[in-house]
Amino acid sequence: MICTIYSHQSGFDDIKEIILSNFPKADIALSKEEESEIIDLEIKGSNLDFSQKIKILYRERAEPSYQIPEIDDSALTANLKGLYGFVYALPTVNEKVKNLFLRKIETLNSEFTIIQQVGEVADLKTIIANIASALDAVLFVQPDTVISKSGGQHFLDKNLDLIIDTEGNCEIDELDVRINSVYFDGDQNELKGDQLQRKENNENILEENNIKINSNLPCIESEEETTLRTPKEIAQRVSALAVVNLVAFNSISPEEATEYLQNYNLWDFTTGNEKEFLANPTDDKKANESWKCEGIWVLMWALNKIDTLDFPDEFCDLENIDPDNYPVGQDKDPNVFIDSIVAIRSKSEILDANDLYYRFNWACVDERINGREIEGINPGIVYERQYALNWLINYMEQDWDSVTCDT
Repeated sequence: MICTIYSHQSGFDDIKEIILSNFPKADIALSKEEESEIIDLEIKGSNLDFSQKIKILYRERAEPSYQIPEIDDSALTANLKGLYGFVYALPTVNEKVKNLFLRKIETLNSEFTIIQQVGEVADLKTIIANIASALDAVLFVQPDTVISKSGGQHFLDKNLDLIIDTEGNCEIDELDVRINSVYFDGDQNELKGDQLQRKENNENILEENNIKINSNLPCIESEEETTLRTPKEIAQRVSALAVVNLVAFNSISPEEATEYLQNYNLWDFTTGNEKEFLANPTDDKKANESWKCEGIWVLMWALNKIDTLDFPDEFCDLENIDPDNYPVGQDKDPNVFIDSIVAIRSKSEILDANDLYYRFNWACVDERINGREIEGINPGIVYERQYALNWLINYMEQDWDSVTCDT
């Protein structure tokens, strides 16, 4: 086996055409065995006694989706659960990418395994790369193959770059999670007025700032469908996050942060990833965690402690927040801040911002996919703000460590 390719896209006929277009000179035989469709390819050389043979086994979920159901509806569903558990248990040098990969695993709907049976196919690496790119795929790869990037079992993205291996190595900083809107956006013919107005207003903002618009991008949830985090939840989250962020900027030591969080009963509101960071705050982890100041800015905005989010072209400055309004500080009890929070911004305001940053992020991802650098906005700022906004609206009921910014 060379690799197993997983994709959100499904449909044997469509995927078969993508595969076969990359083997134009092959003789093809199709068969079926239980839940698997089988493609046998034979590529004959000029010497009639010499040929290369490849077998591809394809299967898909019984019900394509963007989440893994609790009940196994197919062999692939059961396999994806095992795959999720395997990746979840792996160490990693990049927690952000690992979390994105776990989210992407949940969206996978099809799997096909490529087995090289006879001979070595010329340009096989290029062929696999073309297929992976066309399907926005992730690949499970064995060592010592033409596409291998590690000495053990590992996973590659659609560009054949390393997502994670059994040692936790990673060579990418981003991993796109794209979901077909048919699976989760509901009936766009039954939209509420607030959804349509929100989309129109935000597309106007994008147009005014020369940001690319995807008019087919669906509306986000309506006010009626949305349940915001409570004022107390938000106050607790921003308090814990603010302490961890001080370590990221070397303002306090991880030991001081841990002691502060425990003394003021915030430890239970500190996430698993944050506790791991405090236990081993490497320079790379500090650099990643420092971006969370944008999340703090969003949460403080939601709590009405700052007036505006401002345009995402310049980094926020937490020092611009009045110290009397900030949740933590030396000898400062954050519970006083938490207990003082009884209201937040309106659902309409928060959804307006969420929809806008959803569209900003799509534009950022689109530019990155096409090998360009977006102008006018900072993709990192956009991502972190959408991350916090998605948490505020309970997007897909994800906890802080599991939030995704799907486009």
